[in-house]
Amino acid sequence: MDHFETSGSFYDGETANATPVPVRISAEGVSFEIEGIWISWPMSDLRCLQDQARDSGMILEREDATQARLIISDRAATTYLWSWPNKLTKRKTTNAMKKRVAVWGTAAFASVGLIIFVVVPAMSNTLARYIPIEREIALGEYAMRQIEWVISGDREKKLTCNGENGQLALEKMAKRLKDNFETAYPLNVRVFRQEMVNAFAVPGGQIVLFEGLIKAAKSPEEIAGVLGHEFGHTVNRDPTRLSMRSAGSAGLLGLVFGDFAGGFATLALAEALMSANYSQEAETNADVFSHEIFARAELPAARFANFFEYLMAETDTDGSLMAPLASHPNLQGRADAARAADVVGDGSFTPVLTSLEWAALQGICKDG
Repeated sequence: MDHFETSGSFYDGETANATPVPVRISAEGVSFEIEGIWISWPMSDLRCLQDQARDSGMILEREDATQARLIISDRAATTYLWSWPNKLTKRKTTNAMKKRVAVWGTAAFASVGLIIFVVVPAMSNTLARYIPIEREIALGEYAMRQIEWVISGDREKKLTCNGENGQLALEKMAKRLKDNFETAYPLNVRVFRQEMVNAFAVPGGQIVLFEGLIKAAKSPEEIAGVLGHEFGHTVNRDPTRLSMRSAGSAGLLGLVFGDFAGGFATLALAEALMSANYSQEAETNADVFSHEIFARAELPAARFANFFEYLMAETDTDGSLMAPLASHPNLQGRADAARAADVVGDGSFTPVLTSLEWAALQGICKDG
């Protein structure tokens, strides 16, 4: 059979009156008779109206902008129609529809941007103050595992240097600073076997110094200044806020772009903590904290300023070594602030480490 005959109801789109019509379905399309005149709708122009509340049958329209409709209730007829190559489910698009899609699409992306750059940071800053200490410590342990994996590319490989004498020197340096402030959780400082000149803090009181940072320093007080700065971030719970912001933003992007496994969120969290892209206010507060601790410990903050100036000089010649530390804004201003906060000056002071301890710390990744 090269065609199927049935009946239907035709609406002209201008009135609410239904006109009973005979209908003929073939490979070429659908034809129906009105007042002795057969009208043909080509198969390529036929569209099935999808937004309908009908248990059976089909509402047909043409791809053009007219409002005419043809209703076919015969199941056998509709089955026959579906059997031919067609574009029934292709949505009819008009310039108005395209414009609406563009407007709503732009609004959707704007909403995502608003959530990522405004709502999530604001909520993170608020919620960070209410996270229980034990949860923050657990978050830090998880983040540390992810960071080691991201850096090494191997979940089984450990980056922490464990030279015994170097570790003792590091603990002595940390204690010299920690004796002059209080914190809600124990602070753990470690050194990663990495040549990058960098340091960062993760939630829960964990601080990481890179081997390249220790090698680049000219005195232990320079490293102590960096350590005091990271302690400041920790006490102010900056890593926790950054973790929540990064995880929230990455999770939202994962939902939008389909990363339900959380791989992107994990990577974003690790990268965010290592790059430590804090606000200017957070960086300034961490510097001020370090200056205050140096004053209480009777150490020269000018040594910290020396390290900033070294970073500026090395960035001019070989910026590839400096990475995130050199990217912190206004290094000269931070150096000037450190010198202005120095209460020791040219006076005598007890070094944070002896020369032998300093040598041991610089060799912490070789010893053992």
